[in-house]
Amino acid sequence: METNGTEKHRSTPLSLPVRQAGFGEGSGVRPGKLYLVPTPIGNLDDMTFRAVKVLKECDIILAEDTRNSAPMLKHFGIDKKLFSHHQHNEHKAVNEIIRFLNEGKNIALISDAGTPAISDPGYLLSREAIKNEIDIECLPGATAFVPALVNSGLPNDRFVFEGFLPVKKGRQTRLKELALEKRTMIIYESPHRLLKSLDEFIEYFGEDRQASVSRELTKMYEETVRGTLNEIKHHFVEGTVKGEFVICVAGI
Repeated sequence: METNGTEKHRSTPLSLPVRQAGFGEGSGVRPGKLYLVPTPIGNLDDMTFRAVKVLKECDIILAEDTRNSAPMLKHFGIDKKLFSHHQHNEHKAVNEIIRFLNEGKNIALISDAGTPAISDPGYLLSREAIKNEIDIECLPGATAFVPALVNSGLPNDRFVFEGFLPVKKGRQTRLKELALEKRTMIIYESPHRLLKSLDEFIEYFGEDRQASVSRELTKMYEETVRGTLNEIKHHFVEGTVKGEFVICVAGI
């Protein structure tokens, strides 16, 4: 599942191939394309043929954490040089990436799991590519919140995706706003904060509010618990709190 970026990443500086003379703006070279490529959130069988094709054919792959992505790429026979691109270096690296796109390089961005820019790096690079009139193509594919929502049994004709809520500053304000939300709410949460978040949801939304909590989506121990917030809390107090969580909460 998409992560909140709090994990430690290997600090590998972006050091792309040396530019060739004559490349760049005004040289007549057609700009490359930026591909946003979803990767499996747990089950490698969810990788698409098209994603494999793009990753094999692109010039450069940007990965949220190269240590996590390398085994997955090896599994699919993708032998490409990886460069780290995560929330701690994306501001510093974005101009260099745009420069290489302008020089005709096709670049693919992947996250540790799921779709880039969904609670993961990708927005900043996409925004800058658009500003520079560089083509962007986002492939359809895995993301955690869609199966969690569809599987929740809650209304899914209208919903709001909140991702990870603020940990400290602004959290109470956001919860007060969400207490009045009419649409189904989708929230990501880490295992060490799950029970505390459920307590807060009970406080702000009411213990009888219908909800669903999914964990380990697409993996061997996938689990979805449905019921009131109070019922779900008691399930996890007595059960397993492991893996990444997607919480769906009914609106008012």
